[in-house]
Amino acid sequence: MSAEVAIQKFSFPFACAARLPQQDEVTQKGCAQVKALQGNPILTKPSPVTAVGALVHNEKQIQESPKPPPAAAVAPVPVCAEAPRGAVLSRQSVFEKLTVESEDQRPAAKRQLSSESAARTITVVKKSAVRKEADERRHPQQKAQPRGKAAPWAAAAGKRKSRKDLFSGSEVFLRVDSHVVRAGAELKEKCVYDVKTIVQSITLGARNELEKLRAIWVWLCHNIEYDVSGYLGRSEKLSSAEEVIAAGRGVCCGYSNLCAEMCREVAIECQEVPGHSKGIGYRQGQSLKHVKSDHLWNAALLAGQWFLLDACWGAGRVDMEHESFVKTFDDFYFLTDPEDFIDSHFPDEEKWQLLDAPVPLEEFERRVFKTSAFFALGLRLIQPRHRHIVTDDGEANVSLGFSRPTTFTYEITQHQDLLHCGAAEQESSSSSSGLLTVSHRSMKLQLLPPARGTYDVKVFARPEAATAPLIWVCSFTVECPTPRAMEEIPENPFMSWGLQPAAGSLGVVGSSLGSEAAEVDGGAFDLVLKTSRQLTVLCELVHPETEAAVAKRCVATRIQPDVLTCHVLCPLRGFYRLSVFVRDYDKTDVKFQNAANFLLHCKGKVIGPDELFPPNLGSACGPGTRTSEAGLSKFSHTTAVVSTQQGKCNLTFHNQRDLELHSVLSKGDNKAALSRHLFCTYTDSKVTVSVSLPGAGVYRLGLYARLAPGADFNPMCDFVLRNSCDQTGPPFPCVFSAWRKGCVLFEPRVGLLEPLARVRFRVRVPGAQRVSAVGETRADLKLNKSRVWEADVFTGNGPQQLKLAASSGDSGDMAVLMTFDIKQREGGV
Repeated sequence: MSAEVAIQKFSFPFACAARLPQQDEVTQKGCAQVKALQGNPILTKPSPVTAVGALVHNEKQIQESPKPPPAAAVAPVPVCAEAPRGAVLSRQSVFEKLTVESEDQRPAAKRQLSSESAARTITVVKKSAVRKEADERRHPQQKAQPRGKAAPWAAAAGKRKSRKDLFSGSEVFLRVDSHVVRAGAELKEKCVYDVKTIVQSITLGARNELEKLRAIWVWLCHNIEYDVSGYLGRSEKLSSAEEVIAAGRGVCCGYSNLCAEMCREVAIECQEVPGHSKGIGYRQGQSLKHVKSDHLWNAALLAGQWFLLDACWGAGRVDMEHESFVKTFDDFYFLTDPEDFIDSHFPDEEKWQLLDAPVPLEEFERRVFKTSAFFALGLRLIQPRHRHIVTDDGEANVSLGFSRPTTFTYEITQHQDLLHCGAAEQESSSSSSGLLTVSHRSMKLQLLPPARGTYDVKVFARPEAATAPLIWVCSFTVECPTPRAMEEIPENPFMSWGLQPAAGSLGVVGSSLGSEAAEVDGGAFDLVLKTSRQLTVLCELVHPETEAAVAKRCVATRIQPDVLTCHVLCPLRGFYRLSVFVRDYDKTDVKFQNAANFLLHCKGKVIGPDELFPPNLGSACGPGTRTSEAGLSKFSHTTAVVSTQQGKCNLTFHNQRDLELHSVLSKGDNKAALSRHLFCTYTDSKVTVSVSLPGAGVYRLGLYARLAPGADFNPMCDFVLRNSCDQTGPPFPCVFSAWRKGCVLFEPRVGLLEPLARVRFRVRVPGAQRVSAVGETRADLKLNKSRVWEADVFTGNGPQQLKLAASSGDSGDMAVLMTFDIKQREGGV
């Protein structure tokens, strides 16, 4: 190393260095006094590292004044082998000067201090550096390089700097990258193939070694494509720099050779590093012990520390299926941290791993392959430690951690030797050979291979808010000696089981069911979801052997302001997928989004076809958000499903807004035939809906309300009535419009009367002047003290109807309230 090199390694911008502490101004034993830098031609030569430090902190000042400050302005500084801590900057300080800072983001005061600091730069030389210079003069060909386990690439402080220590993110290179892309396009248009000319053009304006190296790497990635034809042996591989530049293509050695040559033009120490890689042609599980290495990449020296970079992998990827190169700029392979680089690149020489604890070749072969997207998404591997997994009882598990909300899916296929085969992107997964669940900060994939054999598993991921396809992040091989005997799992196109990662943002904050499969007892299951705001819900139930029309009759949902309930019936044994979709209650123009997917397992009793929910069931079953908004409250039955063993029931609630109401009872698709099995009574604000069911089975009771005069009736809610009584319930009287609010029928409560019988009638009709029962004969009811009209009425011989009528006011006109049918006499006419 020359004296010039030595002074460059220990030169630094030192703010206010001329004013040292008083005790440091005294020359002590073992120290040498540097009296006048301008007196030594070597020392007075401007240091490139010093200029770098100034450029990083104040680009504008350097552009205006490119010359370093005059040597006369520098005060003499005592130098010794053990200088005070504040008087001499270590190599770490030089390293930190290479760190890119955005000039626009720095306060004016800091920019001013940086300018003053650059103006008062002091060059300090340790005696040890001068001695080292003499040694290196005797060995001029020796290059700076790693020396095995001694870790000479580490900074003076003893800890290796990472990529993030060097620059915070790729966005700091926006100015450099933009210039390189523009300059590269212009040079290509002008057919400029000279390395020196290209380097001078693309590094114009670069403020330090880091930016120069970045410019070279970006140019390589954007202007050189991988030579797939050369790799496959169908054309001659190009190796010289001029050939690669002119053709715009090359294999890995073309990239690495050109990178090293371009770095020499800007005096950056750059080595070509041969080794193995898990790129195209890599076969999973193969031993590389006696195999010649097949890849080349680079290592560059910045501020006394080596960094790794691979422009070949940064330029894009090879699509072997179509034998083409896919140009995709990948910033990850610029100054990649050695701990991450070793997952895919294994150098022939151990020292170029740049690791304190080098990784053996066997460990490299066993390591899980991770793409650059794995690191870009901030993922971490929880299990397994190695790429090859052997199932235990037919099951294998993969788990990844993440720090930001992430969406995952996977693909499981029959094993192929080549690692890089198949798609690198995935829209969704429909695999039924595993269960993928995502919790708050981790993803778990439970793999259940369908048969004996070896399988390839690819995991794909993307940020939760992204809409682009999911990207391949890592791979495994699964060996299944004995598959688990189990029923078929339905496909899940929504990627994961349990609550989706985005469920919270959709308003679903809790679930009665986790991500594991739930056992269904008795063929019925209830799912309860807690919500943070009012939502509406739709559910989909899928079984491999159940038709969609049948599956629709297996689900009933209840919507409440802070709870969603889903009632599920299982008509077959096996696994079911229950998918839940939600949207904000008042946003009817917004699409439903998937919030959760649950796996249900029914292995015992099942529900018969006649026990399924009625067809045409509404999405709002039981009292809930809709009934509350309409002012319908205090329901006697608060669940969606009402069971009766007597074949009848009374449903009561309050109608606070005095809305006009309507009710419908149906079984299957038959509605009209059951209208006589409903009877509604309105007293003040209380409403009673009486139901007399014609037989055993499942019925739908629908409530409707007219929310505004003249408007259509809107559905309020549905009830599922489950009747276990085989006897046929009698119908109610047929009611007419004159039967209005306040009217109450006490008896008879049936609409079919015995012939030739006297039947007690008791009825309340507010405002009536006269109430009569008209059949074969006419009977007037009398008003008692309780304001109830009553009388014993003869039904007659039939088959004519018996009418109950009333008059109000002075007109005397009678209006029919309801009619009763008379049974036909057996054997009579």
